[in-house]
Amino acid sequence: MTKNKFIEKLKVIGPGAIITASFIGPGTVTTATRAGAGFGFALLWAVVFAIIATIVLQEMVARIGIVTGEGLGENIRDLFNNVILKFAAVWLVMIAVVVGCAAYISGDLLGTSLGVSYLFGIPENFVAPIIGILILILGLSGGYKIIEKVMIALIVIMSITFITTMIVSASDLGAILKGAFIPGIPNGSILMVIALIGTTVVPYNFFIHASTVSEKWDSVDGLRESRMDTIITITVGGIITAAILITAGALIYGTEVTSVVELAAPLEPLMGDLAPLFISIGLFSAGFSSAIASPMGAAVTVSSFMRWKGGFDNKKYKTVFGLVIGLGIITSAIGFEPLEVLLFAQALNGLILPIIAILIMIIINKKNLMEKHVNPLWLNIVGWLVTAVVSFLGIYSLVDAISSLF
Repeated sequence: MTKNKFIEKLKVIGPGAIITASFIGPGTVTTATRAGAGFGFALLWAVVFAIIATIVLQEMVARIGIVTGEGLGENIRDLFNNVILKFAAVWLVMIAVVVGCAAYISGDLLGTSLGVSYLFGIPENFVAPIIGILILILGLSGGYKIIEKVMIALIVIMSITFITTMIVSASDLGAILKGAFIPGIPNGSILMVIALIGTTVVPYNFFIHASTVSEKWDSVDGLRESRMDTIITITVGGIITAAILITAGALIYGTEVTSVVELAAPLEPLMGDLAPLFISIGLFSAGFSSAIASPMGAAVTVSSFMRWKGGFDNKKYKTVFGLVIGLGIITSAIGFEPLEVLLFAQALNGLILPIIAILIMIIINKKNLMEKHVNPLWLNIVGWLVTAVVSFLGIYSLVDAISSLF
């Protein structure tokens, strides 16, 4: 009986898993590794804050999607009566999200191939396009349900691999708890703090979540299950990120690193020949999930703003998905990933993150739209605090990207 109840509870897992699998990508894995190597456990609190912020904002957009029966893009469009404001909001956010997805897809595919390349010695620019083609086939021939199952499987794999490496590294529990719950910003760590939070709170995930919840729940009766889904899966994502940071802090603290594969050698005395395998599988899973989410994020965002219905069954949706992943296949094959394009995408995302967070807070509190499902006072306080912090980070990221361009 207890086992059946546990299985029933697991059935609520769905859209939240897609969001979690999305933000645990090569960027998050690399950032967490560098944070642990550079600052030990001191920046764990930033991971804790990032997960709280993500849960707060993603729960709101999921609630908006279920209550209104529409995606975030449709709700942003309907928020403005002024034609000029509506046009500016729609096209600024839509273009920024699509450019960001297109700019980072090559890195996602190359990050995915790094695990395979490290394990078998195959060049990354050979593996990456093959992975891209697999994702293209998966997206064009499959649907939401298949993507959901793939993402859940990838989360399970990442949980097993990265949490196992954390456990065997036998870290200092007291130091871990201190780093997680006592905020501190060591010298030279501010950009790392911003990166840890910025790779977790991802703009296109808001659009994915608001649109995909209606695939699983078609009435407000699903709000409680959706909330559980969001809290459980995103918390698991936070544990995975923390596990990577803790492993790096325990094994390679004080060294300069560029990739999570550098954890393999220090793990070999503890795990033997399994160390490279665990790291490679974890990195592949992280990259693959993020590489699926990037074109999906672009397709969902455009579809939501343009009011295209049907999701994966819509040919226009598939066209956007195919164009983004196709761009990734070509650029990863030839190694084309210009810094200027990445900085431009970073600047756009830094600009729209505060805008989207504020719009979410406005929409969630519209009583004529959300009725009794508006935010309670305590959640508004938390929500606006989170919005203020991510707005600061977004603006800081914008300024940093612009200054790097000149």
